[in-house]
Amino acid sequence: MFLEQARTCLVIEAEAIRLLSARIGQDFSDAVELILQCSGRVVVTGMGKSGLIGRKIAATLASTGTPALFLHPAEAIHGDFGMVTRQDVVLAISNSGETAEVVSLLPTFKRIGVSMIAMCGSKQSTLGKNAEAFLDVAVEREACPLGLAPTASAIATLAMGDALAVALLTAHNFTREDFAVFHPGGALGRKLLLVAELMHAGEDNPVVHSGTSLKDALFAITVKGVGAISVIDEDGKLIGLVTDGDIRRGLEKGYDFLDESVDLLMTKTPKTITKDKIAAYALHVMEKNSPHPITVLPVVDEERRAIGMIHLTDLLRNGVV
Repeated sequence: MFLEQARTCLVIEAEAIRLLSARIGQDFSDAVELILQCSGRVVVTGMGKSGLIGRKIAATLASTGTPALFLHPAEAIHGDFGMVTRQDVVLAISNSGETAEVVSLLPTFKRIGVSMIAMCGSKQSTLGKNAEAFLDVAVEREACPLGLAPTASAIATLAMGDALAVALLTAHNFTREDFAVFHPGGALGRKLLLVAELMHAGEDNPVVHSGTSLKDALFAITVKGVGAISVIDEDGKLIGLVTDGDIRRGLEKGYDFLDESVDLLMTKTPKTITKDKIAAYALHVMEKNSPHPITVLPVVDEERRAIGMIHLTDLLRNGVV
């Protein structure tokens, strides 16, 4: 019996979300435009379960390029109204649109002069009537068999908040690189690090000019500690790559070539990467060089100048792998 009730719950909630798509129209566009024209932040407020959903919506907005914060209705009337400025937009959440604690904030919002978006189940509610934009999150029924606990309505509200955040993300041309800036910690942030943040650059960039002896190149490889060195021409452009493995394999074969030029041993068309790429892409380039995966990539600019070097260990050390 309880398994069937669980399945019914999920079906009801899924249907509540499905029905939301038909409501993505002019009202939704009005809400998006209101936020896009706002020079401040989105102030999300709600009480009880709506407040918990509101906190998540505010967090999603903030992490995807739309500055946002959560204002607790009870705390607002005890001083936290100071967090709200005339440049902000309020997103007020209430399933009924009549939640007393949220409705009681309306006079102060009007006095401050902020615009308001109502996310509730009725446009004829107090919140709906007093808002510049309305997002309809009404549901036919709750998944709770008693029809009391906010279940389907909570899921619908959360989904509408996600839809709003995604629409704004698109409007702001928010990129993976932007996302990485807002998520510097954790596994996600590490995977979104840029090559520019991990590469050996400047004095640490291992480079030698064409014509340098392999002996001097080997010394440079040892000093720089990257396991390879870029060979550049007089303009600083990459023309080849020599790894310590290249030299070691030559010595193991008994070749006496350390006084020869790096041009003799270098790989003339090495795999490269640019500094604006996600570090995880560098790993992809290294691994796809099958059947002989590589462990190092020269970093070049748009004119193919060698501006850095990134090694597999750099990716491992920073948790990209």
